[in-house]
Amino acid sequence: MLPELESDSILLTLFYALGVVTILCLLGGAVYLILTAIERYRRRVDQNSLSARIVATFKGPLVLFLGIVGLLLAYEVLAESDLRPFHLLRDYHDWAIRIWLVIVALEVSYLLSHLLQALMLWYVDNIADRTATDLDEKLIPQVRRVTPIFVYAIGGLMALDFLGVSITPLVAGLGIGGLAVALAIQPTLSSFLSGTYLITEGELNEGDFIELDKGPSGFVIDVGWRSTKIRDRFNNLIMIPNSKMIESVMTNYYSQSKVMTVLVSCGISYESDLRHVERVALEVAAGVRDDVEEAQDDYEPLLYFTAFGESNIDFVLLLQAADRGGSFVVRHELIKRLHERFNQEGIEINYPVRKLVMPSAAAGIPVAELPSEDV
Repeated sequence: MLPELESDSILLTLFYALGVVTILCLLGGAVYLILTAIERYRRRVDQNSLSARIVATFKGPLVLFLGIVGLLLAYEVLAESDLRPFHLLRDYHDWAIRIWLVIVALEVSYLLSHLLQALMLWYVDNIADRTATDLDEKLIPQVRRVTPIFVYAIGGLMALDFLGVSITPLVAGLGIGGLAVALAIQPTLSSFLSGTYLITEGELNEGDFIELDKGPSGFVIDVGWRSTKIRDRFNNLIMIPNSKMIESVMTNYYSQSKVMTVLVSCGISYESDLRHVERVALEVAAGVRDDVEEAQDDYEPLLYFTAFGESNIDFVLLLQAADRGGSFVVRHELIKRLHERFNQEGIEINYPVRKLVMPSAAAGIPVAELPSEDV
């Protein structure tokens, strides 16, 4: 409680109240200049200084708070005066305190929101790049978007409570309304939660080449909270809801490593020398590995004979490419060179044939092999 004023002069009382406001405003101005000087000094020492960001966040709200305190003290000076013109202010004393508390609650909400924003932004700029995972770089921007909503919501409820509004029914109503909204936006909410899972799991990143079971394939452009954007081989942008991404069987060709094994299936006639075929095919694969930039140069080619086919002895030839895009180049060059070398070596790749055994074969009459029509 302020001491009783010794003078009943209205003019003196007004000057006294104005003096209180002026002193608090001047104090606020001095605090602002001091904090600005500290901020500039810290930025000269370190451009990304955390203390400089905190000071920059505090100085505006702090000056405003001192101004509000000055107005409240001036009101108290006038309300406590025994002069008749100011008697009416006493009747609104409780409302003045409530309004002051509401303003303080909103200002604290503003300060806390901007302080959290500054801290998260500083973390992204200075710490996130040095961590072992990029999960924080993905989560923090999304958290920054929703943080002001929660902070201002709490501040708004506190302000309503200061005004005498019972917030218990309001909170209950918001809970029921929130449930109704959640049911109404269930598909969007499902995609949001699925996006949270995709981001936090860390198995899907920008630049990965993915393929959905019975779905599109392409390079990941962005993993958002609602959808994932990929660009297919025809340069088309495809947006896939995250709920579909979670439900589908997805192959990530870049997970763990971008290196991809290239497998070429082929077959040679039964009259071929298999050791010779193996040697020639491995020489061709080694040449592709050494000559083609997209091939993995530390991988030793492999060849396996797999089956006695209807017309050929089947085999597979394995080589590795640096990534998914390079696998097409490696496969193309491997097939082209293998076909050319087989022609040079006289190694035959048969067309599909059928051998017809006629009843006259028992009498020793030779039976001709009739090639079947190409399928």
